[in-house]
Amino acid sequence: MLASSALRLVLAPSLCNAVANNAIRAASTSASASKPKKTTQLKQMLTSNNLEFLMEAHNGLSAKIVEEAGFKGIWGSGLSISASLGVRDSNEASYTQVLEVLEYMSDATTIPILLDGDTGYGNFNNARRLVTKLEQRGVAGVCMEDKTFPKTNSLLDGRAQPLADIEEFSGKIRACKDTQKDADFCVVARVEAFIAGWPLEEALRRAEAYHKAGADAVLIHSKKKDPSDIEAFMKAWNNRAPVVIVPTNYYTTPTDRFRELGISTIIWANHNMRTAISSMQATTKQIFQDQSLKNVETKIATVKEVFRLQNDQELTKAEDKYLPKEK
Repeated sequence: MLASSALRLVLAPSLCNAVANNAIRAASTSASASKPKKTTQLKQMLTSNNLEFLMEAHNGLSAKIVEEAGFKGIWGSGLSISASLGVRDSNEASYTQVLEVLEYMSDATTIPILLDGDTGYGNFNNARRLVTKLEQRGVAGVCMEDKTFPKTNSLLDGRAQPLADIEEFSGKIRACKDTQKDADFCVVARVEAFIAGWPLEEALRRAEAYHKAGADAVLIHSKKKDPSDIEAFMKAWNNRAPVVIVPTNYYTTPTDRFRELGISTIIWANHNMRTAISSMQATTKQIFQDQSLKNVETKIATVKEVFRLQNDQELTKAEDKYLPKEK
């Protein structure tokens, strides 16, 4: 009897803690359940009646900054991720290296990421494996372009931009859609006809084929300084499926014009990476010239802000909870 009573006294705090922890987990699960999955969030953006926006990020820190700014979704830019790794945007970074970056981005945020998946890193088999790995890391969708592997960046001047065979690329899309486990995971087909110098008719032919193959949206890319390619496409497309654009070259076009055209989503494709380069170049040059920090320290983020973005406060609380107290 005494032993049994003692055992109950020992177990009571543990049981109370277990009950409390279970209640906390249940409340956390309930809160998470109230917010749509990342895949669902992205699908809702693509199918929304309102113009939506995806902002570029290329690592966990920039992804968190994008979310804090108020954006509803992130563009995992191939150009920006490769640039941050110091390599060219020509599939020099392997898909596993890109996946590692994406895992940090996904862990740091609660909003969806649409990956710039280039050509899918190979044929249909490579592309469908990519989808599996993206889903495992909580990435909401992938955008693939109808060019050959290895890809060439669309905005490089004077470079050949060979397009994939329509049937081959359509098969790649079907393979990705057949492979995904989450029904809301999104596959966006990027049409590069205008980039490669083909006319509107070819862009429409490709977009329709990819739409029939199951693409959740089509991305129409153009390197013109005006939106004439996009305007012509939208007039002929007649709202058959959501259309995504990347107005890097025709950036002076008023955003309301894209609303008038019925564009689904705009991608601001590489501007966090580019502003980071400019800022780092200026700061580094200043320090090199001055051999001092005096002229830069008040112009850059504080170390305290870095700690905040890293969520250091959560670690401090966790240490209080889980580490033994000093005696």
